Amino acid sequence: MAAAENPELQRFLREVDEITDIVEELKSDNPEIREKAFQKADEKLEKGCGGAEIVEGCRTKLNRTMINPNPSPTQSPNPPGKYGMESSKVNQEDFLKVLERDAEARRKRRMKSQKLANALKEKGNAAFNKGDYATAVQYYTDGLEKLRDFQALYTNRAQAYIKLGKYEEAITDCEWALKCNENCIKAYVHMGKANLSLKKYGEARQCYQKILEIDPNREKLVKEYTNLLELAQKQEQQEKEVVEEFERGNENITTANEVLKKLSSPNKIPLFYLGGVRLLTELMKECTEQTLFRTNSGFSIINDNEIIKSSMKEPFDVELCVSVLVLWQAISRGNEENQRLLITFSGTSEQLLDLLSCKESEIYKESLTLLSIYLTSEYGKNLLLCSLNLTRLMQILMGFMIYTDGAAGDAIEILTSLMPENKFKRHCRSDFAVNVLPSFESLLKNLKLVNKQVFPQCMSVIGSIASDKTISGQIAQSEEYWESCLIAIDEATLFVTEAEYRETLYTLLGLMVNLSIEQCCTIQAKAPAITERCIFLLSSTDGGILTRATGLLSHVLPQSVEAVENAVKAGTVKKMLRFIKAGGKTTTRYAAKVLAICSRSSEPAREEIVKCDKKFSGLRKLLCSDDELVVGNIALCLSNCFEIPGAATSLLKSDIVMTLLKHAGGDAKENCLQQNSAIALGKLCLAEPRHRAELRELNGLQILASCMKYIK
Repeated sequence: MAAAENPELQRFLREVDEITDIVEELKSDNPEIREKAFQKADEKLEKGCGGAEIVEGCRTKLNRTMINPNPSPTQSPNPPGKYGMESSKVNQEDFLKVLERDAEARRKRRMKSQKLANALKEKGNAAFNKGDYATAVQYYTDGLEKLRDFQALYTNRAQAYIKLGKYEEAITDCEWALKCNENCIKAYVHMGKANLSLKKYGEARQCYQKILEIDPNREKLVKEYTNLLELAQKQEQQEKEVVEEFERGNENITTANEVLKKLSSPNKIPLFYLGGVRLLTELMKECTEQTLFRTNSGFSIINDNEIIKSSMKEPFDVELCVSVLVLWQAISRGNEENQRLLITFSGTSEQLLDLLSCKESEIYKESLTLLSIYLTSEYGKNLLLCSLNLTRLMQILMGFMIYTDGAAGDAIEILTSLMPENKFKRHCRSDFAVNVLPSFESLLKNLKLVNKQVFPQCMSVIGSIASDKTISGQIAQSEEYWESCLIAIDEATLFVTEAEYRETLYTLLGLMVNLSIEQCCTIQAKAPAITERCIFLLSSTDGGILTRATGLLSHVLPQSVEAVENAVKAGTVKKMLRFIKAGGKTTTRYAAKVLAICSRSSEPAREEIVKCDKKFSGLRKLLCSDDELVVGNIALCLSNCFEIPGAATSLLKSDIVMTLLKHAGGDAKENCLQQNSAIALGKLCLAEPRHRAELRELNGLQILASCMKYIK
């Protein structure tokens, strides 16, 4: 009671963080900040000390630290004046030291709690990834006992609660996470999911809208969740309409319901189920009938029927199997929820791939049609990407390339639709070289058997998936792949006058150009053989084939000295000079690179260039090109040619010094342009001293010196 009546007993340290700030400011190197901190501390001392509320995480504790209001008689009060002030300063310093020790102890306790909470979070994540959601919840809960304001534990536990169907608990956890961080996007995502599961559509929509307010760049994410919300609303409305139609006595609805009941009867002959499935298919005319099928256990009735399952498995009853596939098409067309239930029903995804592999044309055609229905919407496409074994799917679909019926076209359309998706590429990374590439190599080796109307599209699909660096590396390192390409080139060139073979060769060369960018031992080993084929193709009259053969040369020649020597002996230099004069943009770029490579590695190549164009008129013309890669390669080619006696002298009285100097001292995006121009200029002046005088007149020595940073 005495303590409560004494005016000196004031509450102090209401917020321990405020005191911690004072302590940190007292340590500041800025005198003004320190002075203000002392003033704040003096104010606290003048007010006195008392019980303080300490907010630690999300729990509130009371610090019962008290100051003795009745000092011992042996302790004399401080006298006023000078000595009293000094004593006050000492007390202040002691008090601040106590505060600092308290803040440090609190920091250490929090670090320890944070470490324990993190460890429990990782255990919870591991359990979640294994599908043990109840154990994950327990770990997250234990972590929150250690640290109550750990945002990630709340959002992680909310996600586990959603998996367990505890949506209210998930929403509560999301609310706590938002108290820790009002802009926590994960909290709004999980809260939206939980509200959606509870059919609280308005609340779910508000959560998704809040995500956009926090981060407008999450538009794609929000759109995905909003689409799911709209699908759920649509599904609910469909099911409501079914009930209404059934109550009205809709003939189709009533009949479909009766047929489902009959089909649920076990141990009937296959013909009984065949008739029932066909009748049911005819009744699936509108969304209402499709929804009735779903709500009246249609998937279980059909999929769990032993006779039907047996016919789909072997399939020993082709007619019944085809009828079921046609039924799946009827109930899936335009109905996203039915698509989801069908593809995620136990065993369906594997069964569908088995049916695609079937040799019976009716079965694999209807299976392809079913897949195509899914691809009519982004939602359906995503279901396939998430549900099917994509590498096996790709392997099976590539097998259709030898079919001459419409199945080959349907298969390639499915592949073309799925291939651009990053999810597809990520899935294929791990086993593409083992499960997919051998199938493609087999097609290349047997070009005669391939449906050449669709095979170019198949190669384009491989090119698309090879845009993934991991997959392109796997292909480039496959010796069998490059050998298969060479066999295919040999086959195609025999019949190149036929349009289908010419298109196949054109596409194949493009694929090889893209994959030959990779630097690896396999390409180095195959470079001479690839070069041999390219040299042969350089005599083609087809401009597209010429361009791609030149591009392939420009990629493989740097990887093999032997390949360069063979190319030079075969007269490639003259052909490249002719291509440059012809003026095609892409061909010129490739030809310039080939000349740079050959002139760098081969003296006969340098001599050939000088012999064909003594004053380098064609090459100098390209130095004025807008294409920096072309200019850089031509500059490199010239620098190599200046090693030939008389080459630099032939350029006296030309504008070569001015042109190279402009490029060397310019502001090019490509460093190789400045580097190669500087090297060419240096070699020019070294080979013919009279060029140095012009360089000095143009103050070029200083520019040349500044270019040394580009020369490695």
